[in-house]
Amino acid sequence: MPLLSLNQIPLEDVETLLDDAFGTDRHQRTAYKLRQGMPVVDHLSFGIVEDRQCIGSIQCWPIAVNTTPILLVGPVAVAPAWQNQGLGHQLMNAMLAAIRPDDPPMVMIGDPEYYGRFGFDAEGTGHWTLPGPWEPRRLLLRNPNGTALPIHAELGPRR
Repeated sequence: MPLLSLNQIPLEDVETLLDDAFGTDRHQRTAYKLRQGMPVVDHLSFGIVEDRQCIGSIQCWPIAVNTTPILLVGPVAVAPAWQNQGLGHQLMNAMLAAIRPDDPPMVMIGDPEYYGRFGFDAEGTGHWTLPGPWEPRRLLLRNPNGTALPIHAELGPRR
């Protein structure tokens, strides 16, 4: 199954995958409010195609914690029929391998039990706020370079 840059996959195919994976009401989620109006980060966004169908994708977005640049990871989506076959791992590993030295820290809303293996945890995010509901234990940060980040902060689109 080929792994492609997401910009090589028709947007409507990715949107169909996201509807199948997360439901058509997904645009109401907090993560969508965080990245509203932001362009996808091409070098960190990938898709998996099988039989000309997008069966998996990962996207990253430029956001900010107060005024400090940070990247939002997600959604990470795998078509229901293809779940539990390692495609999520493949997408995460491809994204992590594509990180550039000047890329900022990453944040995501996800399950720490799954994303912890990729270096994400909730340390440092306990006093951050988001523009919508979220579970604090699921606001995960990956900051391997130890970039100084605010303790009390609000996440939102990068301006």
